[in-house]
Amino acid sequence: MVDIAHQDAIKPASAKHAAAARARVPLTAIEPGQWRALAQRAIEPNGYYLPGWELAVSATARDRTDASALAACEGSRLIGLMPVISLWRAWKIPLPALVSAHPYGTLCSPLIDRDAPIEAATRLLQQARATGAHTLVLNDVALDGAAMTALNEVLNRDGLRPRLLSSYIRASLDATQDGETLLRDALGTKKLKELRRQRHRLEEHGAAVFDVARSPDEIRPALETFLQLEASGWKGKRGTALAQHAGDATFIRRAVPALAETAQCEIVTLRAGATPVAAGIVLRHQDRAFFFKLGIDERFARYSPGVQLTLELTRRLCADPAIASADSTASADHPMINPIWRGRFAVGDVLIPLRRNDPIVTLVHGALVAHGIAYAAARRAVRLLRK
Repeated sequence: MVDIAHQDAIKPASAKHAAAARARVPLTAIEPGQWRALAQRAIEPNGYYLPGWELAVSATARDRTDASALAACEGSRLIGLMPVISLWRAWKIPLPALVSAHPYGTLCSPLIDRDAPIEAATRLLQQARATGAHTLVLNDVALDGAAMTALNEVLNRDGLRPRLLSSYIRASLDATQDGETLLRDALGTKKLKELRRQRHRLEEHGAAVFDVARSPDEIRPALETFLQLEASGWKGKRGTALAQHAGDATFIRRAVPALAETAQCEIVTLRAGATPVAAGIVLRHQDRAFFFKLGIDERFARYSPGVQLTLELTRRLCADPAIASADSTASADHPMINPIWRGRFAVGDVLIPLRRNDPIVTLVHGALVAHGIAYAAARRAVRLLRK
């Protein structure tokens, strides 16, 4: 299958192929100032599509490099941005479709200008058609979010109906509440008492201190602490820790300080005396926080260090007037975060047809369903082998 973004490099030059090439551009071709300005005006926050993050992902992250962009402009102003790759790049399916580029965090809702949401959504879909794609596959989008609402309005106007491929319910935090009240309502008095007992036991190893690294100078050593903790646990045993792959390590060491420069990333760490026992990376975009990853020292597992860190993070976010909500970016039924963050929202994968009555849409849908069945079977096999 020829990647639809590169057809013009293989076939004889034509106006059609030239237009397709212009419709989908490298992420690095997006002017950073315009991208940042759009992010400030975005109708729905997505910390994983901030330029400092997504450019670092696309540069070196494992299996996520060389993403392109559908860019919607109104005059010289950028009003919409959707990082994408071809369906062939995503899953080796030889059909003309585009897929949202995965930014490592599990949220791919595109950036759409709140001042021109319908125009932005319209032009993004026009750009997708101009590449030669017949469908657009949006993975991990907030199904009831403002970005998807704008896209649905345009699709309904054009007589097109998106198809839901899969969905799940994800934990979130309503940070407008009082932190202590929220935790008491979520966990109950008995569970909080048990967690306080565990914290007192942890303090036998040294005073428990919760630190927040914000500035680039603070955040670099905090990031190394996080990477060491993550690699020391089960992710390290499975070979999936960020530090274990050169491309992933380069990405995170570039992205975190870049976002810290604009106060859009922080690292929270819990220590027992001088020993870090848990650390997490938190992105910030507009009034929303995104809990990216957590690493713990499993030698202290009996004291629930990940939970203790999350309790402190919850209190901090609820006390921060700039933050109204937080996305756990966790899987469905996550055993640690779900009991603490009781807010819920739907996340899913959506197939968007770009033309009416297009038989290729049915082919793409069938191929994706078959791929999903095969992928689920492979995951079950891996889990059985690990037992």
